Amino acid sequence: MPSRKTTALLIEDSGLMRIILGDILRSDPEIELLGTASNGNEGVAKVKKLRPDVIITDMIMPESDGLEVVKTVMQSYPTPVILLSSLEKEHPKVFEALSAGALDFMNKDQVATLAKVKQFPLNALVKAAAEVPLDKLTNRDVRKNTHAHSFEQQLRYDIIAIGASTGGPAAIETLLNGLPANLNIPVVIAQHMPEQFLISFAKRLNRIIPLQVKIAERSEVLCGGIVYIVPGHTNTHIIREVTTQKPMFRFTPRKYKEFNAPSIDGLFMSLAEVYQSKAIGVVLTGMGKDGTQGLAAIHRQQGYTIAQDASSSVVYGMPKSAVESGVVKEVVRLREIAGFLVSCLS
Repeated sequence: MPSRKTTALLIEDSGLMRIILGDILRSDPEIELLGTASNGNEGVAKVKKLRPDVIITDMIMPESDGLEVVKTVMQSYPTPVILLSSLEKEHPKVFEALSAGALDFMNKDQVATLAKVKQFPLNALVKAAAEVPLDKLTNRDVRKNTHAHSFEQQLRYDIIAIGASTGGPAAIETLLNGLPANLNIPVVIAQHMPEQFLISFAKRLNRIIPLQVKIAERSEVLCGGIVYIVPGHTNTHIIREVTTQKPMFRFTPRKYKEFNAPSIDGLFMSLAEVYQSKAIGVVLTGMGKDGTQGLAAIHRQQGYTIAQDASSSVVYGMPKSAVESGVVKEVVRLREIAGFLVSCLS
């Protein structure tokens, strides 16, 4: 008996993009496109009538934009929502929509470009979205840590590195909000996301969490108490500066099997070489296997390796790969990771 198809609804104000994206979705025999809508109000009405498994919506539309679609849908007809936005139309509302319950977002121009070479990341995400339990999208209680922590003078680890993909922005926000404002080691994050959106993501985090958050810069020396988001136009390594031997960022054209720009594996492997047993690596929610080789490198150097657990992961792909590879020392629920990290330091 053939398996049931994943049903989808596309909301997009551009007629040309509706055709392009509709053709991409219809190209997959496991996806059924139930219909399309040209604005948010029409889209919500069709969600109510058709009840798709997954909604794909543009962010910027007349009458009712993607943020309003997410808010209305999550309140009245909880459904996984994938956001689409063009890089030149990048808008902070993307992250408001993710906080309101949207699953993930993609650059629609890139989706259309990749389809020309027979690559269909949108279809893979749609099918993954259909498997996400709705409570993981609607129950997002972010708790801020308003207390300073009494750290010992000499900590057991010198850096925390975090990798995330699908579902990562909300997970990273939750984790960082749980860290104390007086954390005195650097935190480095590789989140699968296009460059322009990473810049907005860093600005948003810098406004809402107690630590300073910024995009890592070429040849920048790492400082304690700062959260660095590695950029999305290149892969990033950590190396030691020749004269001072201080850890610094280096951008590299090297490519990695699982994901590029930014590669979690590339970041973690370089970090393991520089920090050895003084590094902590954390892999959060996401599709694929990026981060497994990087955690393995940290594990070999006697560093500490952590994976988000299945129950709190929006997509238990990257953490599962790492756990099944035997390179994870501890599996931790998302809301407990920040406290667990602090306990590891002292």
